[in-house]
Amino acid sequence: MAWDLPSLFNRPTLDSKDGLTSEHAASRISAYIYGNILVLAALIPVTQSQETLGIAVVFGAALSTFLAHVFAESVGQTLRLGRSLTSTERRRELRDSVPVLTSAVMPSVILCTAVLGWFEPATAQLIAEIVMIVRIGSISYVISHLRQEKVTLGTHWAAIGLAVIATAIVVVKVFLTH
Repeated sequence: MAWDLPSLFNRPTLDSKDGLTSEHAASRISAYIYGNILVLAALIPVTQSQETLGIAVVFGAALSTFLAHVFAESVGQTLRLGRSLTSTERRRELRDSVPVLTSAVMPSVILCTAVLGWFEPATAQLIAEIVMIVRIGSISYVISHLRQEKVTLGTHWAAIGLAVIATAIVVVKVFLTH
């Protein structure tokens, strides 16, 4: 099988073992974007001499955001359903919020390269920030895939737009809270 970019992006969607519905996919995408934005906002003010503290700040931001997201989504779901959630529904809310936690993995690994001396702290931090912006923009490809749409020029523009909007949100958050 040839590995060309168009066929990689335009492969058919796969049936999920856990019966992922469009509602749950949307919830996971929302958690992914939210987690990435807040991790990026936590990453930016870390100073160059604080790379180990930066790792703790990134994981702390992801963990606290995860807990808040699970709580808020669970409360909102009880209102939507008009009843308390079952244990299966609570586990589903936890699963749908996991992308918030995974947002911390890549920047923490990159920051670890500075701790190990592979990169200068400023370089590692800049790479981590760029990776986070690219991760946010790349969600447009996932959305196209889930909708079973081919990647088009519009998909690429949407990726750029998402990255720009997310960056603007992070700038506002950093400016107002740090």
